Amino acid sequence: MNLLIFGLGYSGRAIATAALAAGYTVTGTTRGGAAAEPGIAFVPFNRAHQAIEAATHIIATAAPDEHGDPVLARYRNALEAAPNLRWIGYLSTTGVYGNSNGEWVDESTHPNPSSERTRRRVAADWAWQRLTRSEDEAALSDPAEADRDLNISIFRLAGIYGPGRSMFDDLRQGEGRHVHKPGHLFGRIHRDDIAAGLLTAMAQESNGIFNFSDDEPAASADVLCEAARLLGVEPPPPVPFAEAEPTMSPMARSFWADNRKVSAEITKRKLGLAWRYPTYREGLRAILAEEGGV
Repeated sequence: MNLLIFGLGYSGRAIATAALAAGYTVTGTTRGGAAAEPGIAFVPFNRAHQAIEAATHIIATAAPDEHGDPVLARYRNALEAAPNLRWIGYLSTTGVYGNSNGEWVDESTHPNPSSERTRRRVAADWAWQRLTRSEDEAALSDPAEADRDLNISIFRLAGIYGPGRSMFDDLRQGEGRHVHKPGHLFGRIHRDDIAAGLLTAMAQESNGIFNFSDDEPAASADVLCEAARLLGVEPPPPVPFAEAEPTMSPMARSFWADNRKVSAEITKRKLGLAWRYPTYREGLRAILAEEGGV
């Protein structure tokens, strides 16, 4: 089994490591400057045709830009003609669901993007679902009815965290922000649950939409305070959202603009998953242990 990963970023590298352990031959694309990874073959992004021809499974992690999905823009024809390809996984975001005013959304919820960034994501989701589709107009109305010999899964990820990317880092660097916005909750997913979930989906050659979000949407302030408690430090004083917002980056404002609770129950039932880190509490404890407890 040959896995090609477009984009060996934070999640991509964890998936690659898990896939190697599961017996896959793994190739990853790079745009230059990437550090070597034991057991992983690197190919330049703009010279991946042979890797596509050899791949049985492909994962795409790159975000779309103003020109659309970069992998499809360059390699759509090669992907449609790939002789050995059986399954593709595309890493998207739960941001496509937009704002639900704090209500639950799930895999059947229609996307409602509220920013240009998430509108691009919705367009990329749809473009991947249409890959190798029948041109029958009736089929175009429902990705599940497409006439194809290739399974494609769209993974909508909540906020990604893990070793080297957590509230611990913010607190250690003196950058933790205790923003208080009552009733505003976020979903999260640990890096290792992403990797394990992707390996499960690949093994099943799944098809469809999947949410990767933990079992307890939580306020950012609650996660910060728990991280401070585990470190044995005082959390920063709370700051009302109205005071904090003017100093936020555009990306941060877009995250805080939407309020939703993301359910992954359909995904877990369909794939037979149970999260290793069902809430931020277990996830933070595991990160602290992996990082040496300091």
